Amino acid sequence: MKVVGIVAEYNPFHTGHAFHMAETRRLLGTDRPIICVMSGNWVQRGECALTDKWTRAGLALQGGADLVLELPLPWAISSAEGFAQGAVETLKATGVVDTLSFGSESGQLNDLAAIAQGLEGEDYQKSLRAKLDKGISFADARQKAALQTVGAQAELLRGANDNLGVEYLRAAGKDLSAIVVLRQGVPHDSDSPADGFASASYLRQMAIIGNWPEVERWTERGTVEALQKAGIAQMGHIERALLSRLRQMGEEDFALLPDSGAAAGLPARLVRAAEGAESLEGFYAQAKSKSCTHARIRRLALWAFLGLTAADRPKSPLYLRVLGFNDRGQALLREMKEAACLPVLTKSAHIKELDEEAQALFALEAQATDLFGLCFDKIRPCGMEYTTGPVMVH
Repeated sequence: MKVVGIVAEYNPFHTGHAFHMAETRRLLGTDRPIICVMSGNWVQRGECALTDKWTRAGLALQGGADLVLELPLPWAISSAEGFAQGAVETLKATGVVDTLSFGSESGQLNDLAAIAQGLEGEDYQKSLRAKLDKGISFADARQKAALQTVGAQAELLRGANDNLGVEYLRAAGKDLSAIVVLRQGVPHDSDSPADGFASASYLRQMAIIGNWPEVERWTERGTVEALQKAGIAQMGHIERALLSRLRQMGEEDFALLPDSGAAAGLPARLVRAAEGAESLEGFYAQAKSKSCTHARIRRLALWAFLGLTAADRPKSPLYLRVLGFNDRGQALLREMKEAACLPVLTKSAHIKELDEEAQALFALEAQATDLFGLCFDKIRPCGMEYTTGPVMVH
C-alpha cells in the first residue's frame, strides 16, 4: 500500500492539522497510511516546543497519523532549506513513502513545482549570490533573485507554507510525488482565530497564559488534558542560562555555528549584542540587522545554548527515530525493517549497534533533551531520551 508523508512540528496539534490529514486522505483514499516527520523538543523558530515530543506525537496519532518519526535536531532547528532537506530525506529513507503532502496558501502545485525547478538553475544561483553580496537578508535576496529568474510565479514565496513547500519539492526531486492541501482559515503565526481555525502560535500563547477553554476550542478532544499533564515549556525559564552561554561566546565560537555569517562579520555583532543585552529579546533586537533576520538570530542563539556547531550536522539523517505509532503504524514498521535504507530505532538501546557518527548524533539529541527539561516550571531530570519509549495508540 502506498504511503503519504507529512512534515510538521505539531506545536501543538490543532484542528488545522487534523483538516490537513483528513483532506489528504480524501484526495488520495481513506485507507492511505500517513507517516509524519515531526520536530523534537526544539523547533525551527529557535525556541523550545510547547511540550515534549512524545506528548505531541501522541496527539498527532490521535489526530490521524499512523507513524511519527523524529526530525533530528540539527535539521529541526535549521533554516527552511535545511529543515525541508532533513525532513524529506527522512521520508525517503523509510522506503515506503511515495507521496508528500503539504499545506499551501495558494494551492498551486504546478506553480510551486516550477519555482522549485527554477531555484535549481544556474541563473538563479548567480542572481542570488549577487544580491547577497549587497548585504541584504537571504529571504529578500532569494525573493528578488527568484522574481528575476523565475518570473511572477515567485510571488508565491511570500507565503510561509508555499515557501516551505518549494523547499520540500526541491528536496523531493523525482523521488516523491506531491499533493498540496489549501491552508484554511488564519495565516501562519496569526495572533487571532478566524474562519474556524487558529494558528499554532496563537494556541501557544493561550496555553502559556492558561486560557485552556480557548485552547480546547481549536484543538482535538483530549489535547488540553494531555498538555496539562505533560506541562508547558517556556523559553523564559532558561533566559538567564541562555544569556550566560551567549556571554561566554567569543567571535571564534559564534563563527562555528551553522549559517554564522562569519564572512560578513556577524560573529562580532553577536558578541556585542551578548555583552549589552539584559534579556533574550534584547539580544535578538541588538543582533538583528538588515541582512540578518530575527528568526536567524533566534536559531543562532539556540545552537549556541545547545552546544552545537555546523560540524555537528551530517550531510543527511543517520537513523529513523520512532516517536509513536498505532496498529497500522506498527505494520509500517515491519515493512520498513526490510525497505528502509537507514536503521529504524524503536528503542534507545539500539543506538549502541550503530556507527560512531550515528551515536554522536544521538548523544547530541539526548543532551538537547536534558536542556529542554529546564524549560518547565518543575525541572525534569536528565536521561529522558534513554528512558522514554515510543507512544503506542491502539
